[in-house]
Amino acid sequence: MLEALTGTGLAASAGLNAYIPLLTMGLLARYTDVVNLPGGWQWISNGWVLAILAVLLAVETVADKVPVVDHVNDVVQTVVRPTAGGLAFGAGSGAETVTVSDPGQFFGSSQWVPVVIGVLIALGVHGVKAAARPVINAGTAGFGAPVASTAEDATSVVFSLTAILLPVLVLVFLLLVPLLVVWVVRRRRRRRAERRAARVAAREESMMEY
Repeated sequence: MLEALTGTGLAASAGLNAYIPLLTMGLLARYTDVVNLPGGWQWISNGWVLAILAVLLAVETVADKVPVVDHVNDVVQTVVRPTAGGLAFGAGSGAETVTVSDPGQFFGSSQWVPVVIGVLIALGVHGVKAAARPVINAGTAGFGAPVASTAEDATSVVFSLTAILLPVLVLVFLLLVPLLVVWVVRRRRRRRAERRAARVAAREESMMEY
């Protein structure tokens, strides 16, 4: 149960930032005894892998804080974040799936299930994030992008550590996600209604002037 919660937390964290949970696991596995990666996931703690993840994280951190660029980044990350979520869930839940020597055996068994679960979790969180960012940018004239991005990165770090060290707290996050989804949907509907009202008012004003 705790392993599943750890995998869930790491996958959700990947939905906010693809590289933070993988880098967190890799660093903890390489330099501490907190994380013991299964044999099939040892590559995450490899020095070259950690260096590449660090570079990608730096690029992601900058791109996600620039209005307009952050939207393009979210489109690209629609593939990257769910993939990272699948890897994070698989490694975090102790499933040895990535380096199997026989792909046919991998897909013919249940080893692929944790990866798919992680992909779906990360995709869901990424969807909420990607939907919320345009609302934030529109409501703050773009000034909210760096603030929101910093908050998301911090949340990803905290949630990754929580998933590894205190996985029970992941349940709290799972309860908060539906509330966040409801908030995003309501905000988007309100913004659309305001834009429609503004267009109607502009047309009426134009007709009166005519």
